[in-house]
Amino acid sequence: MLTVGDVVSVLQARYPPSWAEPWDAVGLTCGDPDAPVRRVLLAVDPVAVVVDEALAFQADLLITHHPLLLRGVHTVAAGTTKGQAVHRLVRGGVALVSMHTNADVARPGVSDALADALGLTDLRPLDPRPDPVDKIVTFVPPEDVPRLLDALAAAGAGRIGAYERCGYLLEGQGTFRPLAGATPVIGSVGQVESVTETRLEMVLPREVRAAVVAALRATHPYEEPAFDVWELAGTDARRGLGRVGALPEPETLEDLVVRVADALPATVGGVRAAGDPDRVVQTVAVCGGSGDSLLDTARSAGVDAFVTADLRHHPASEALEPGGPRGPALVDVSHWASEWPWLEQAARLLVADLGEGATALQTRVSTTCTDPWSLHAETMPPGSPGTHDDGEDE
Repeated sequence: MLTVGDVVSVLQARYPPSWAEPWDAVGLTCGDPDAPVRRVLLAVDPVAVVVDEALAFQADLLITHHPLLLRGVHTVAAGTTKGQAVHRLVRGGVALVSMHTNADVARPGVSDALADALGLTDLRPLDPRPDPVDKIVTFVPPEDVPRLLDALAAAGAGRIGAYERCGYLLEGQGTFRPLAGATPVIGSVGQVESVTETRLEMVLPREVRAAVVAALRATHPYEEPAFDVWELAGTDARRGLGRVGALPEPETLEDLVVRVADALPATVGGVRAAGDPDRVVQTVAVCGGSGDSLLDTARSAGVDAFVTADLRHHPASEALEPGGPRGPALVDVSHWASEWPWLEQAARLLVADLGEGATALQTRVSTTCTDPWSLHAETMPPGSPGTHDDGEDE
């Protein structure tokens, strides 16, 4: 029987919590890890209307992008909005898990889904996030290499792309003199020894450094093994915030706005843009969610347009100021709408990652709009026909 813990483990393998920003709160918010899972609902926001949907669907697990308890709280009493959500979920037997900024930087992740919805190709990260990588180097008798290599690989070393147990071996001579109190595996106290040794090198994610060193100490035949751990320089990253891609064919900014509006779920606020409507657009940067902080990054990337949410007045105005550095046209969309495409992607990947375990699992992507804005009225620019101008007749 598939459990909540099984699903959370699969999600965290694809979206490791270590990828989340330090201020974020990802993972299991409420629910029993040992509880069985048959129905899963995916949504952007863990708000009341989504809780209603989860209960009506008889979901055992609700997966959301945004965390319910992002900022510190001192109570989850039912008299509070967040507390009421927790109580209703627990009473209804619905566990809640969130994948937030760890899903933002994943590949595929939130921005990949947005880029795919817009038909962009040749994707690369807008703000790359290289994984911190170490290299461990040790020296071991040749006959002990296979056993030590297996132990280090089991601890997380030696994984490169789609390959595992990767290592480099080089034979040489090692020398040492055991001192009083030593109990050497090879040689005698006080005597200089020279032995054939194999230099073993393996790369490893920095987050498993302690586990790999512990495995080396536990498995190495020497009483006191010699080893180095090097912190490697960051290399090109496949993951990171935002994506840069290319449209199938160049088109105008006005056409791009229509493309975005057609690709994303409808919201009251719709899609708005800043820039020359006739500007030709070929390369586009996207960032699901709030991409305001990446305006300078998008400009440095040399893209023609930047599609994101929550752009602020002053940074947007300054980005388009005449005489300044030529920046991208800006396309501003609903925060919720920009992240919604990820739900379908996450559901599909979850089923694939679970494999046979997903046979009896039913997943549903919520189509309930949780964008907070519910009313919109068109306004006319000052001086337009039909507007009143300073009380004077025209």
